[in-house]
This record gives sequence, C-alpha cells and structure tokens, in this order.
Amino acid sequence: MRFKPEALSPNAWAVKAGVSRTVWNDMRRHGNPSRRTLEKLLVAAGSSLAEFEALRIGPEPPRPLSSFAQLDDVKRAWSPAPLPPLPLVPTTLAGEWGEAGSKIELFEIRPGELLDRLPRPPTLAADPDAFAVTIVGDSMWPRFRPGAHAAVAARTPVAIGDDVLVRLRPAGRTQRGGSERVLIMQLLKRTGSGFELRQFNPDLTVHVDAADVDAILKIPGELI
Repeated sequence: MRFKPEALSPNAWAVKAGVSRTVWNDMRRHGNPSRRTLEKLLVAAGSSLAEFEALRIGPEPPRPLSSFAQLDDVKRAWSPAPLPPLPLVPTTLAGEWGEAGSKIELFEIRPGELLDRLPRPPTLAADPDAFAVTIVGDSMWPRFRPGAHAAVAARTPVAIGDDVLVRLRPAGRTQRGGSERVLIMQLLKRTGSGFELRQFNPDLTVHVDAADVDAILKIPGELI
C-alpha cells in the first residue's frame, strides 16, 4: 500500500525521512531544500526524485497546427516561393573576332528568343535581366565545358578576374534579327583605352577598345 504523507504530522514526516525537524522552517526562510534532503522527503512520501522531476517538467506541449500544415506533420515549415526560371537564349559560333586567323572565337546570341527555361540559382533571384547561354566553342576550355550552360548576371558588378560576356557594338549596319555579337573571356584589366581579356584555348590575351564594347556582363559560372 502506498504511503500517504498527509497521515503524518510535518515533524513526524521529517523524522521518517531522516532529516532535521527544522527543515520546514529552513525551507520557509531559504527556499527549496538541497537535492539530498528533497530526495529523502520524497522517499518518505512514497515517491522518488525521478518521478518528481517528471511531474515538474511535464510532457512537451503540442505544437499548434497551421491551417496549411498536414495533420501528421506538425513540424512542417513555410517554403520559400519558387524562383522564376532562367531563360536560355540561342548561342552560335560566328567565326573569329578581329583579323582572319586570330583564333579568337566570336559568338552570336539572340536575347529576344527563348530556347529553354532553366532553374534559376538563388544568387540571381534579384536579377530579372539574368539569362543563360550555351558554351558552343572550346575557347574557354577547361574553364567552361563545350555544351555547358552558363549563367549571365546582367545586374551584377564586374570585377577584375571575372569571367565575362562582352557585348560588342554592331560593326557597320545593325545586327540581323536582334542578334548580338559577343566574346566570352576573362577580364584581366581595364586600360585607358579599353579592356584586356584572356581566352584560354588557345591561351591568348587580347585588347578590346572601349569604343567597340556595348556592355560587359558577369558570368558567375556553369549551371549544374
């Protein structure tokens, strides 16, 4: 039969627990008893320190369900809104830039045409003008793989050492069908008259006059 502490007087309960009869006055003056004294009192009451701790802590309260959460998944959190896809524009080889035999690959892109929609990297979430191109040549190997898709960040500042897409001004008459001639290279430096750029395959350093450049856009990297 379980012992009922209310059947004993406070002093008798203290004696049964093996503690001083002044324990109650001490608790009134100084607060909670020591862990050892508490354990003795609980044993005398037919309980235990473990049971007391369980009652004191209590079970974890249930988490409220949102109106959008599944009933069997109270830990479900809000998901961020999906990012809009990144437009992939057509990219083709357009011969060589500069003099014949320069071995500097020139490309043509058509920003007004949509070839595909690719997943947008989170780093381009705030750039509505970003797009993607296809690396159609091998002039940037091994930095970029032929056939890979590369992101172009239209609103990200460009720094020395960045891979870039250099949009060239139309030579003579306007480009056909809204197409644009571009170079894909690494930006080495800015000079007083233009830009120094590097092609990796073959490894060449070229200078492009500022008058020939319409814009320089950063290429953050390949899309995986």
